[in-house]
Amino acid sequence: MPRVKGGTVTHARRKRVLKLAKGYRGGKRRLFKTAKDQVMKSQEYAFRDRRNNKGNFRKLWIARINAAARMNGMSYSKFMHGLKLANVDMNRKMLADLAVNDEKAFADLAETAKKAL
Repeated sequence: MPRVKGGTVTHARRKRVLKLAKGYRGGKRRLFKTAKDQVMKSQEYAFRDRRNNKGNFRKLWIARINAAARMNGMSYSKFMHGLKLANVDMNRKMLADLAVNDEKAFADLAETAKKAL
């Protein structure tokens, strides 16, 4: 009985890795061993940064809300506390969008927050 050779499977695996390494520089694109290491590391970074991205957006929203709140004579923390006391349940993404695109609506929210404090 002849031995089983894994040529097709090995070739397919290498092809898959080298396809993922497209766009890398030098040997990281051409050589299987270095390409495999780099693809693995790249996937780790991608996994990590999908989570970090959420925090980055939250920071951006808070910065925008803070700027708009200060234009209305309040700090970020006082503004958010006032909204909580006024039972205004709105997430930071929506508040930041209002701060950038609809200053009048944001000013109304700021007044609501001031009254609640």
